[in-house]
Amino acid sequence: FSYYLLFNLLFQSNNLTHLQKYSSRQFALLKLITYLHDEEHLGYRKVADWLNKRGIKTQRGKTISKSSVYSVLKRYKQRVERIETVREIKFEKEIVNFRIVCIHE
Repeated sequence: FSYYLLFNLLFQSNNLTHLQKYSSRQFALLKLITYLHDEEHLGYRKVADWLNKRGIKTQRGKTISKSSVYSVLKRYKQRVERIETVREIKFEKEIVNFRIVCIHE
C-alpha cells in the first residue's frame, strides 16, 4: 500500500503584467500639467498654450494640444485608480479537495 496526500491550491492575482513606470520626463510633465491645472487653475487650452510657448513638446516631439493635456490627466487618474482598486488587491489562498488516497500497488 502507498498513501498519497492530494489537494488543490486555489489562488488569484491581478499582478500578472509588468507595471510600466513613467520615464523621468513623463513624470515631470505630468507634475507640471497637474500643477498648472490644479494649483494655477488653468484650463486645458491655457495649459497647452503655456507649455507650447516654452517649447515643451509631447513624447513624440509634437506640440501639445488641449486634448493632450486632458489625456495626460485622465490617464494618470485611471492608472492610479486601477493600481489601487484592482492591482493591489490581495486574495486569500485556499486549499480544497484535501484527501489521503491509498493506492494498492
